[in-house]
Order: sequence, then structure tokens, then C-alpha cells
Amino acid sequence: MSTRRQLLVSGAAIAAAALAGCTPEDNTKGLVPVTVAKSDIPVGGGVVRPEAGVVITQPEEGTFVGFSSRCTHAGCDVHNVRDDGIFCACHGSLFSITDGVPTVGPATEPLRAVALVDDGDALSYTP
Repeated sequence: MSTRRQLLVSGAAIAAAALAGCTPEDNTKGLVPVTVAKSDIPVGGGVVRPEAGVVITQPEEGTFVGFSSRCTHAGCDVHNVRDDGIFCACHGSLFSITDGVPTVGPATEPLRAVALVDDGDALSYTP
């Protein structure tokens, strides 16, 4: 016969095992394709599309770069692209719009690069 403590410990172990198999960087379930007009992406800035799990930046005119919108620190979606970089308000991490490398911690790993499709006047991304 199981004790209440054994059941609680077993339940916690099952939950931990389920969570261990799902990392934020790999979680694309439920994300939708997105298309963004190039004219909507400011030079020296970018846009965040959390519904697609992507950040698209334009570090210099005509150069567009895509990153996962998942912060590498705790898996939160980054919030916006500011003058100083891609900002995650969960814990204050800041990432370069050029290569996704963290410029302010606590994140220590860069945002994952993603492939964008250039449709002429727009860029698209399908998770």
C-alpha cells in the first residue's frame, strides 16, 4: 500500500521527467507562420513576433536576421527590440541585433538563429 508521501514523490518525479523532455528552444508546438513587410522592420531595430517564435532585425539597411524569440536564460519570450538590442524583461537580458549574442546577462548563450524566406517585399518564417 502506498503512503501519501510516496504518491506525492512519485507524482513530482513524473512531472519532472515530463518537463525534462521539453526545452524552451525546442518548443514550436502551437506556433504559426508569420510574414512581415520589410518596411515594418526599422534599420537598427527589429520586430518580435512571439506567435511565430521569431525576432526579425535589420542591423543595417537591407540586411535582415532572424532569431528565436525564446530567451536562452529562462525560456521567456523576449519583449521588444530597443535601441540597445533585443530585450527580455523577464530577467533583464539583452541581445545583439546582429548576431543574437547576449550583451547583458543573466543570459550567457546567444539567441538561436532561424532561417527567413525573402519574398521580395516581405520576410516569412515558418516554425
